[in-house]
Amino acid sequence: MIVCIAEKPSVAKDIADVLGAKTKHDGYIEGNGYQVTWTFGHLCTLKEPHDYTQNWKNWSLGSLPMIPPRFGIKLIEDKGIEKQFKIIESLMQNADGIINCGDAGQEGELIQRWVMQKAGAKCPVKRLWISSLTEESIREGFSHLQDQDAFKSLYEAGLCRAIGDWLLGMNATRLYTIKYRNGNNRGVLSIGRVQTPTLALVVNRQKEIDNFKPEQYWELKTVYRDTTFSYTKGKFTKIEDGQQLLEEIRPLNPQFCHNRCNPQGGQGFCPTPF
Repeated sequence: MIVCIAEKPSVAKDIADVLGAKTKHDGYIEGNGYQVTWTFGHLCTLKEPHDYTQNWKNWSLGSLPMIPPRFGIKLIEDKGIEKQFKIIESLMQNADGIINCGDAGQEGELIQRWVMQKAGAKCPVKRLWISSLTEESIREGFSHLQDQDAFKSLYEAGLCRAIGDWLLGMNATRLYTIKYRNGNNRGVLSIGRVQTPTLALVVNRQKEIDNFKPEQYWELKTVYRDTTFSYTKGKFTKIEDGQQLLEEIRPLNPQFCHNRCNPQGGQGFCPTPF
C-alpha cells in the first residue's frame, strides 16, 4: 500500500479523487492501492527549552543564551493533532512506499518531513511537486514523481529558518522580558524574526501620523477633454517652483493651465492651494 500525505484534508480529498481512492476512514481515504491521509499544517514543532533541561524551565539571565546541543522535534500538544498523528504513524509503519504531497515550498517540505521523522517512516519516499490542484495537474504530477533526496536542500533551508527563529525568539524574548518588563507586570515581551520588525513598522508609522503637521502645497494640472492630468513629479511647496515649470512648458502648449485658468489673463498658474 502506498501512503500519500497531504498538508490539509481538502487537498487530500482532491488527490484521492484523482487516484481513485473512494473509501473514507477516520483520518484517511483508501482505494486503488493508495491510502491518502493529511496533516493540519504543522503537527510537529521544535522542542521547547524545558524539554532539553529543567534548568531552562525558569526564566533567568543566567540561563542565557539557550543553545541545545542538538535540536529535536515533538508533537504539538493538541488532542486532535495527537489523534491524527497516531493514524498517520500506523499507516506509515505498514506502508510499502510514501508520497510526500505537501505544498510545493520550503514550509511544506519541512512540515511533512517532520511528521515522517516523528512517525519513524522507513520505506522509500517520493515527492509530488505541483503548483495547482486541478485534475490535470495532479495526474501530471503523479506521472513525474521525484525522489525525496532531490528536495533535501529545501528541507534544510526550512529547518535552518525554524532553528534561527527558535534561537532568536526564545532567547531574546526571555532577555527583554526579564530586563524591561515594568514592576509587577508579568506580561511577556515577545520578540520574533518577523513580528518584531513588523511591529516596529507599525509603531514608526503611528509616530509619523501623530507628529504630522499639515503644510500648504500646490499641484500643477491640466484638463484635456474633460479629463484632469497631474504633473507626475508631485507637489510644490513653493508656488514659485510651479510657476517656473509652467513657464518652461508653456511654449509647448499655450493652452496648458492649472485648474482651467486663462493663460491669456496674465496668471497662467492657479495659486489656489489644495
